[in-house]
Amino acid sequence: MKPVRVVVAGVHGYGRNHLANVRRLAAAGRAELAGVCDTLPPSPGLDVPFSADLPSLIAETGAEVAVIATPIHTHAPLAVAALRAGAHVLLEKPPAPSVEEFERISAAVAETGLACQVGFQSLGSAAVPAAAGVLGEPLRGVGVAGSWTRPFTYYSRAPWAGHRRLDGVDVMDGALTNPFAHATATALAVAGADTASSVEGVELELYRANAISCDDTSSARLRLADGTVIAITVSLCGDRRTEPYLHLHGETRSALLFYTLDEIEVDGVRTGFDRVDLLGNLLAHIREGAKLLVPLERTGGFTRLLDEIRRAPDPLPVDGFRTEPSRLVLPGIEGLVARAAAELKTLSELGFPGDLGFRAVTGPKTVRSETVRSETVRSETVRSETVLRAGSRQVATYLQRGDLQPTDAPRPHLHPVRTLGGTVVTESRPADHVHHFGASVAISDVNGVNFWGGSTYVPGTGPRILPNHGRQRRRSLRPVPGGFAENLDWVGPDGTVLASEERTLTTRVLPGAWALDVAFTLDNRTGAPLSIQSSACKGRTGAGYGGFFWRAPKDSTGLEVFTEGTSGERAVHGGLSPWLALTCDDWSLLFVQTLGLDPWFVRVAEYPGVGPALAWDAPLSVPDRLERAITVVVADGRLTTRRASALAAELLTS
Repeated sequence: MKPVRVVVAGVHGYGRNHLANVRRLAAAGRAELAGVCDTLPPSPGLDVPFSADLPSLIAETGAEVAVIATPIHTHAPLAVAALRAGAHVLLEKPPAPSVEEFERISAAVAETGLACQVGFQSLGSAAVPAAAGVLGEPLRGVGVAGSWTRPFTYYSRAPWAGHRRLDGVDVMDGALTNPFAHATATALAVAGADTASSVEGVELELYRANAISCDDTSSARLRLADGTVIAITVSLCGDRRTEPYLHLHGETRSALLFYTLDEIEVDGVRTGFDRVDLLGNLLAHIREGAKLLVPLERTGGFTRLLDEIRRAPDPLPVDGFRTEPSRLVLPGIEGLVARAAAELKTLSELGFPGDLGFRAVTGPKTVRSETVRSETVRSETVRSETVLRAGSRQVATYLQRGDLQPTDAPRPHLHPVRTLGGTVVTESRPADHVHHFGASVAISDVNGVNFWGGSTYVPGTGPRILPNHGRQRRRSLRPVPGGFAENLDWVGPDGTVLASEERTLTTRVLPGAWALDVAFTLDNRTGAPLSIQSSACKGRTGAGYGGFFWRAPKDSTGLEVFTEGTSGERAVHGGLSPWLALTCDDWSLLFVQTLGLDPWFVRVAEYPGVGPALAWDAPLSVPDRLERAITVVVADGRLTTRRASALAAELLTS
C-alpha cells in the first residue's frame, strides 16, 4: 500500500512529537514525511521541503495529510487553508478558541469532503468506551480531578502562553482549555455527550495564582441533556504532578478512569487497555476507509465549554500561595481536586479560596481568609497513586506516569521508596540519566527494542538515540496480601507485543527494617527465541545493565558497596555473589537474589545504582519463559557486613 505523504505545520514545539510519529509510521511503510511548515527554519538535518506557506507546501509536495501543531489561535485559518488545498487534517487540540472558529473549520470540512481529526489522544483509547459501561448501571455523574505543577517558564514558552487573548485575538491557553483539555473531552465522551447540543448548562469558577490572564486553577460543572453531571476541577499549581483521572459515579458503584494511562480501576483492581494512534487512524481512514476516532464534530461539546470560558469574566486572582524559585504552589490543592471529583462539587463549594487559607483578590481590595483548616485541604487521598505499606507505614509509591516520552521507555516504577524513618532511597529522572526511574524492571535490548530508555549502543559507533524504544503496558494491577500483582505487555515501537509479564511486589516488616519482594516472569510472545542483550554484549565493556535496577539518590554521603568478603565498586561489579549491600551514612539497601543468580551491575562513583544483569557480556536467549526474584531490605543507617550477611542468609533460607 502506497505510503501517505504528510506535512507537519509547527515543528519547534509539540510538533517535534508529531515528526517523531511520522518517522515511526514511515518506518512501518505507512507514511512519508513530505515537508514541514513553520515561521522559523527547521532544525538542521531535516532534509525535506520547508515553507512558511502551508497551502503552497501542500501543493508543492502533493501531501495528502497536514498535521497542524501550531498556536491555538492559528488552528482555524491553517486548518481551513489545508483542507481547501486538498489535504486531510490532523489538528492539535483544542480545535479552535471559539465556537465561531470551530464552525469555520466545520464548514471547510463539509465543503471539501475531507477529514479533520482532532488530536485528543485519549479518545483513541479503548478505555473510553469500556468506561461507559463499566459500572453496569446508569452513569449519574463524572468527576474530573487534575493537579499538575508548572514552572514560571511554562508561561513564557511562547508569546501566547498563559493568555486569554493576544493582540485582540482569542488564544484561550488556560488550564481547562489546553493542558487539561483531554480531561473534559474524555469525560464528555464517556458520558456520550460529544456534541454541543448535549450540554445544557455550564457553571464556571476560574482562578489564577500566577501573573497570567488565563486560569491556572478552576472548576467547571456541566449539566447534560440527560441529567448527567460532569464536575471538573483542575490546577497547575500542585506541589507535584499526579495522574489525572475521571471519577465515575453510578447509583451504587463507582470507578476511576486514568485517561493518560488507559486504565480503569474498579473495586481496587486496575485494568489496562490499548490505544490507537490518531495519525495512524487517519491514515487508515484515507487508505482503507476506517472510521475516524475523533472527527471534528465529536469535539463540539468541548468547544461549547471553551466558548463559555472565553465569554466568562477574567479569572479571579488568589493569594496565599507558596512562592518557590521556579514556581507557585497552592498547598493542598491535590486533595481539593480529588474531593471535588468525589463529591461532584466545585472549588467554592469546598471553601476555596476564602476559608481554606487562601485569599481572593479583587482589584486593590483583599478579602481576608478565615482560619486555615489544613486538615480539610488534605483530607482526600490522591487517588491516582498506588502505595505499598510495611505494616501501617507507607514506604513506597508505585507509579505509571502518563507524561513520559517514547525515549524514556515508559514503565511502572517505584518512587519514592522510603526507610521506616522516612528517608528517601530512590531517585527518579536525575539530570545524569533522565531515563532512570527509581526501582524498576528495565532491559536495554529485547529483540532490538530498547526497554531501558535513552541511547542504544551501536557497535562501531557508540551510543545513539534510535527510534527503537518500547514501553511496558499494564494489563492489570490487583491487590494481594502484602502488596500487588501485575500483568504487563512489553510492546515495541510498532505495537508488537514481544513478551508478557507477571510481576508481584510485596512487603514485609523486619526488625528495624522492611523488605521488598519483587518477582517477575517474562513469557515470550514472538514465536521464536527472544534475545536479551546489554550494551556490553555489543562491545561496551562493563555496561551489562538490564533487569531489575535500583537508582539511589546521588547526593547520599559516605556511599559504600560490598558483598561477602568483597568491597568496593570495582571489586563487586560483575561479581556473582547472591547478595550485595549498598550503604551510606543515612540508609542501607541489601539486595538478595532469591531466584536466579546473575552478575551484579554496580555504579557508585558516577551515580549510585545496583541491579542483577540478565545479559552481562553475552546475549541471553529466552525460548519460552524467564523467571527472576529479588528481595531488597531497606534500613535506616549503615548496615555492617556481619548484619547484612546474617539478613541475607535468613532471606535465602526462608
